[in-house]
Amino acid sequence: MTPPPVPLALPFTGRWLVQNSPARRVPSHGTDLLGSTYAIDFVAVGAGRATAVRRDWRSLLATEPNGRFVGFDRPILAPADGEVVVVHDGEPDHAARRSVALLPYLWAQPARVRAGAAAVAGNHVGLALADGRAFVFLVHLRRGSLRVRVGDRVRTGQVLGTCGNSGNSTQPHVHVQATDHPDVTRAHGVPVTFLGFREELVRGRRPVERAEGMPQEGSVVEPLRRGCFPSEDRRGGRPSR
Repeated sequence: MTPPPVPLALPFTGRWLVQNSPARRVPSHGTDLLGSTYAIDFVAVGAGRATAVRRDWRSLLATEPNGRFVGFDRPILAPADGEVVVVHDGEPDHAARRSVALLPYLWAQPARVRAGAAAVAGNHVGLALADGRAFVFLVHLRRGSLRVRVGDRVRTGQVLGTCGNSGNSTQPHVHVQATDHPDVTRAHGVPVTFLGFREELVRGRRPVERAEGMPQEGSVVEPLRRGCFPSEDRRGGRPSR
């Protein structure tokens, strides 16, 4: 039986594009490997839906510096109260890749999987939630940015590190997943739900403010301030009138 979803705050400020959402499919990344069944990715965007401040010949034919991407080095926040149980740092931030430059990177993906969890996750933090329901991982962080140690107790909204491009990642983003075990090589994925966010849907519809829900694939989300959550049903439906 699938356990009920674990409620989390979005682990950032500002506007982020939703990719690999469990609202589209499960397993969300096409695999249950490393507890990723219900994982979700977020890529920071600037004006409109652009993930980078510049697009040129490198975007089509070569690698790009991470610094041109909106999310690189943006703070990543604790999505819930808990205790730090996993910290891994020291993995390099790869050059970013779009278009043609993705091909050799994708060919090497099986080798990264064989190299183990650290090669896939890159720099990451794992939290045991205070309510004991699950473990939550924030993945692909920037090398040297982690601000917590194993045993630290953290509160929702506390900075854990910054967004990077480490591990199995082609451009700066944060990957969020919940599991039933702190060792992802032994873990099963656990569903999550997010609290208090504004969602800009894909097809030009007006933004919707949700008290709780799973963002749709391709939407852009932004956390609402605490105390400003709309009145709506617990499944993340439209605000009640």
